[in-house]
Amino acid sequence: MRIRFWGVRGSLPAPKVPAEIQNKVRSILEHLTAKDIESPEAKEQFLLGLPTWVFGTVGGNTSCVSLDWGDPTQRIVFDAGSGLRELGLAAAKVKPKPASYHIFFSHFHWDHLMGLPFFNPGYDPSVNLSFYSPKPNLEEALQGQMRNPYFPVTLDMMGAAKTYNLLDKPLSLPSSGGFLAIRHKKVKHPGDSYAYRVDDGKHSFIYATDAELCPADFLDTDENASFFKNADLAVVDSQYTLEDAIEKYNWGHSSFRSAVDFAAKWGVKHLVLFHHEPTYTDKEVYNILQSAKSYAEEKEFSGPVTLAVEGLELIL
Repeated sequence: MRIRFWGVRGSLPAPKVPAEIQNKVRSILEHLTAKDIESPEAKEQFLLGLPTWVFGTVGGNTSCVSLDWGDPTQRIVFDAGSGLRELGLAAAKVKPKPASYHIFFSHFHWDHLMGLPFFNPGYDPSVNLSFYSPKPNLEEALQGQMRNPYFPVTLDMMGAAKTYNLLDKPLSLPSSGGFLAIRHKKVKHPGDSYAYRVDDGKHSFIYATDAELCPADFLDTDENASFFKNADLAVVDSQYTLEDAIEKYNWGHSSFRSAVDFAAKWGVKHLVLFHHEPTYTDKEVYNILQSAKSYAEEKEFSGPVTLAVEGLELIL
């Protein structure tokens, strides 16, 4: 399985503002010395030595994560946030182009739908779009955001073939080595949200965004163990610092500490922090990563802790 991140921010897009760009430039100049510009090699080495939050960005698009599993004609997508537009633009440059997209929705809040009207493959009549949700109003929700007065192009105008699939039991998709098993589980979020687990017989992947981790998620039940335990890679909502999570209790999101506690409890092998608070700067988000790594050491969680950034690709 190849997992790629196209949108990692939560709640709404967070494009870089001029002041943040200016601060990055100031930081670069503060680090610069005469030796750093003596040669092209020195310049490159200087850039690579800059703090990650300076020479790069977390990204400003909202939730969209893709999963490829060996069949280049098909692609699984989790959520259709504004990052879906970037996925569509990238898909136009690959050969063969994917002919089928299986799009799974955690829920229908705006930041998880807003990329769909701008998804170029959706306007291609040779493409199949299969939409999935445990919520019964899937078609209504997708149609609703793409009609007057909210948007001038309706979903029916998108020329791709479309199917709407209610998830009321585990799903299997054919793969080169057999089948991908895809399961869902309700998590705490206003209006409900759903986490997904994908198993290919060798590895397992969990996508659990917009989840306010609560005591029920740590109980030693058969249901929890079957869904959460021993995942090779878990993408987990970690929107807040602990202070903000306390202040925003019941808002439907977790702190990085809760995400680490969750990973340690269930034997997750690799934790990815996801759905970053839109008001946090790149520096603040990377500070959360460092704090999460320190906390993971305290909790004796030995697996990697990674920050989800746009363009990140992880392979299982």
